Amino acid sequence: MASTPGEAMETGGGSPPPRAGTRWLAAAFALVMALTWVAPPYPAEQALHHSLTAVALLALIPLRRHYALPPASLAAVLGFLALHSVAARWMYSYVPYDEWSAALTGVRLSDVFGWERNHFDRLVHLSYGLCAAPVLVRYLRDRWGLRPLPAVAAGVELVLSTSALYELLEWAIAVTTSPEIAEVYNGQQGDVWDAHKDIALACLGALAAAAVMLLRSRREAAAGSASRS
Repeated sequence: MASTPGEAMETGGGSPPPRAGTRWLAAAFALVMALTWVAPPYPAEQALHHSLTAVALLALIPLRRHYALPPASLAAVLGFLALHSVAARWMYSYVPYDEWSAALTGVRLSDVFGWERNHFDRLVHLSYGLCAAPVLVRYLRDRWGLRPLPAVAAGVELVLSTSALYELLEWAIAVTTSPEIAEVYNGQQGDVWDAHKDIALACLGALAAAAVMLLRSRREAAAGSASRS
């Protein structure tokens, strides 16, 4: 019988990840997190940004009791949180990537691309879609047995909805704890459409990841069918 895309997509069966690999991933993330707290320029605001980081990390504890997160998924989650940690150190709006690129290449990225704002926040939101979508799809396939297309559709929708929820929570935290710096904390940089663009980039990242996953699934299904013929 020819395999379907659903059969071809790797599910992993929720098998436990190698402990050594998990420990190395956790150690690398802990190191990045620790380094971002060395002489922080905006300690109060950085702590506010990490309130949601704490929620994400705490959510992994009960999740791992019911579902063994595959190494690739854990790497995606911690990789995104590490990027968020770097951004949080400089309140997203002041990440000195121009200084970094100038030190390495002698050229400022903003000069090359004509940027008038700090775009590191855009990178983080795009990365959320790229990293979260495969993790969610893998979980929906492993835990709930969804076929590829429904799993991918649900994964993209979850990225879109959680991205919107994050923007709402971020604003609520800012106006509740530090209303005088709410706009700076949220990284709007004078753009009233900032939240909308962030959500759109997260969705774009999820759609890009979804396209890759579906394409790989179809290729594996075709290869499996050819090997049986």
